[in-house]
Amino acid sequence: MKKTSLFKVSIATFSVVLFMSFTSTVQAKNDPTQEEIAITEAVKIYPLNSAEHMNSAEKQANALTYKNMQEAFKGETTASAKYAAYSKKAEEEGYHEIALMFKATSTSESIHANNHKVVLQAGSQTVPTVTPEFTVKSTLENLKDALAGETYEITTMYPEFIDNSVAAGNQSATISLTYALKTEKKHKALYENAIAALENNKVNKSVASVYFVCPVCGNTYANATPENCEISGTPSVLFKKIETLQ
Repeated sequence: MKKTSLFKVSIATFSVVLFMSFTSTVQAKNDPTQEEIAITEAVKIYPLNSAEHMNSAEKQANALTYKNMQEAFKGETTASAKYAAYSKKAEEEGYHEIALMFKATSTSESIHANNHKVVLQAGSQTVPTVTPEFTVKSTLENLKDALAGETYEITTMYPEFIDNSVAAGNQSATISLTYALKTEKKHKALYENAIAALENNKVNKSVASVYFVCPVCGNTYANATPENCEISGTPSVLFKKIETLQ
């Protein structure tokens, strides 16, 4: 079987295990938060060789992967806090639809951060303490900042991190990073649309007023969803619906 096919099988298996773990959490609690999504059991299906069984190159590659995961965790944690602040600013400026969009992307980034965190914990790695630092400006400036961040992650950061995790054979890291990469592409399109709408005074007509976020991978949909998440395969009935700022 080709390497690409093996990866597709791996990500499908990971999604199934993660979904089963998540639904168990839903059944146990009436109002689970994304932090309660049980990704922990899912990462266990891809245990790494212990350090004593790794050669020098493997140890080096895996150390780099965990360093990348720590950086990704910091980035996603900061993005979640930043987008929540941008949401508040958009609402203050009268852009309710953009405020909802930022709330949805903030929720999504929190899911990515949590996924990265669990991969680190499963590898007995330190989870960084993060104090988000950012500056809130006008909504248009905030949108352009968000777009720049997503563009960097899509074109540079996540592709590089994924390549490193593949080289290390760390499939749990690869999948968590891939979930984030694919979702950031969705966020980039949302921000591009919002910028165009704001610059052309068409926010009410062009920006959605309801969003849905996959609790497994953070995939973000505007207005409507398919039956299952197109990234993780999670049934849409489990998506978090965002239509208010409460």
